[in-house]
Amino acid sequence: MPGGRLTQQERQQIALGLADGLAYAEIARRLDRPTSTVTREVMRNGGPTAYRADLAHRATERRTQRRRRTAPRASATPPQTDGRDAEALREYEETFTTVLMGSGMPKMMSRVMACLCMTDSGSLTASELAQRLQVSPASVSKAITFLDGQGFVRRETGEGRRERYVVDDDVWYQSMLASARAIAQVVGIARQGVGVLGPGTPAADRLENVARFLDFVSESTTRAAEQARDILHTRPETAPHDTAPHSASPHDTAPHSASPHDTAPHEAASHDPTPHDAASHDPTPHDAASHGADR
Repeated sequence: MPGGRLTQQERQQIALGLADGLAYAEIARRLDRPTSTVTREVMRNGGPTAYRADLAHRATERRTQRRRRTAPRASATPPQTDGRDAEALREYEETFTTVLMGSGMPKMMSRVMACLCMTDSGSLTASELAQRLQVSPASVSKAITFLDGQGFVRRETGEGRRERYVVDDDVWYQSMLASARAIAQVVGIARQGVGVLGPGTPAADRLENVARFLDFVSESTTRAAEQARDILHTRPETAPHDTAPHSASPHDTAPHSASPHDTAPHEAASHDPTPHDAASHDPTPHDAASHGADR
C-alpha cells in the first residue's frame, strides 16, 4: 500500500468515485490507500457533496507551505503509546478529528475531543492537552468551555487542585440529552411564532410543521438515549479483528450511507399498524413466502 501524500491524479479519482456514489472503502481500494486516508481527505475538503479535486490539491499545497514557513517548536515529550503503533494512532486521531469537524464541531474542539477519547484514562489536564496538541493553554480553555457547554466533557478537581477534563462513559448520554433539550427550545420558539404570525397563515403553518418535526426528533432522541444508556456501561466482548486500525465496515464511512427516511416522523406514523391495517396486511402463506424471498 503506497504511502506519502495524495497526488492530484488520486484526488481526481476520489472526486470521480464520489460522483459515482462509491463508498470511501471502495475508493480507497481502487487507489490502494487506507480507507482513513480517503475519509480524512474528503471530510477536510468540503465533504462528499462539495469535494473538488483541484481545490483540495491547492489547499494541501497551501498547508504544506505554511508548515515550512513556521519555525519548529521546542522539542516536546512524545505522547505515550502504550505499545500501540504510533503512526496508526496519529492517523486515526487525525481522521477522528476530521469526522467530528464534518459533523459541525469546530476544529480545536474536535482535536480536544478526539485526544480525550483516545486516552485510556479518559481525562487530561489543560497542560497535558496543550502539550499533546502543541497548542496554547488559551486554545484548550476555549475548546473545553465549548465542549463542557455541549455536555461532551465534565470538569474534575485532581491532584494539587488542578482541573482535569473528563470524557467518561456517561458523557455521550448526557450530550444526547443536551442536544434534545436544545432542539426542544427551538420547538418552543417555533410554536411561539405561530401565535405571533397568526394561525392559518403560510408562515405560521411552516413554523408549526417545524415544531412538530423537531418535537418528534427531540422526544425520539431522549427515548433512544434512555433505552441505550446501559450499553455505555457494558464492557464489549471484542474479537481480535475488532481492534484493527481499519476494522470499520466499508458502509460505516460511505458518503451516502444514511437514508433520509430513517428518522422521518411521517414514516413512523404511516407504518403504525391500525386494526384496519393489520387485517388488510395479514400475511397469507403466499405473502410470507414472497416476503421471505424479497429478503
